[in-house]
Amino acid sequence: MSKKVAVIPARYGSTRFPGKPLVLLCEKPMIQWTYEQVLRAKTIDEAVVATDDDRIVDCCRAFGGKVVLTSASCPNGTSRCEEAVSLLEEQYDIVVNVQGDEPLIEPEIIDRVVQCLLNTDDIVYSTACTPFKVKEEAKLTNRVKILLDQNGYVMYSSRGLIPHNKEGCVRDFPPPFQQGAYMLHVGIHCYRRHFLDTYCRLEPTPCMLMEDLEHLKVLEHGYRMKCVVVDESPHGVDLPEDVALVEKLICRFKEEHEL
Repeated sequence: MSKKVAVIPARYGSTRFPGKPLVLLCEKPMIQWTYEQVLRAKTIDEAVVATDDDRIVDCCRAFGGKVVLTSASCPNGTSRCEEAVSLLEEQYDIVVNVQGDEPLIEPEIIDRVVQCLLNTDDIVYSTACTPFKVKEEAKLTNRVKILLDQNGYVMYSSRGLIPHNKEGCVRDFPPPFQQGAYMLHVGIHCYRRHFLDTYCRLEPTPCMLMEDLEHLKVLEHGYRMKCVVVDESPHGVDLPEDVALVEKLICRFKEEHEL
């Protein structure tokens, strides 16, 4: 049976929101909410926070979380994941990268993404997406869009509006595809362990650098990715102004689950 580990990269020095993993949401640091949500996934055998900051290490140890200290020179979250897994005593077959700023990530989404990788032999990477609830948000560059073929394989991903059109605007899909939707990439990445090592040795690629999207390197080097479509997107914390809404949602979550 394949062993699965979830790695939660967490940097303190975010340029847009310094100290973000430690921000309190309903009296708990955000990284703790994310960690506990990840452990609720049925497919996950172990979870670990990967950070380059002693303050986050101390926080995780205080709530009983597993944490490893990684190099401050890691260029991105994927590299931090690879370093973290290499520091663990256990050997794992599947590595799930869950963003530390997703305190409301649904365990069922994690399970579906893991099962997608396990059940599809010709892919090295799986992820998730969801239809935009507010179509106009597809224009925003901090909302990453993803294009799938009819079998769920990823064709491309962009910060720009895709699919695009001659008018250059957000619009309904043409007949007979009126039910089509712009798809929002959900911040979860699942790799085969051997490919994670390969990924970190691959050269950067043009679209990866242009779009500033790590997963495009997978496609540009000719590997296949698959994406599961989920009904809801977790509410991440990108900026300080996101905190109030996410905290309100967490309070509602606590009441519903009697936490």
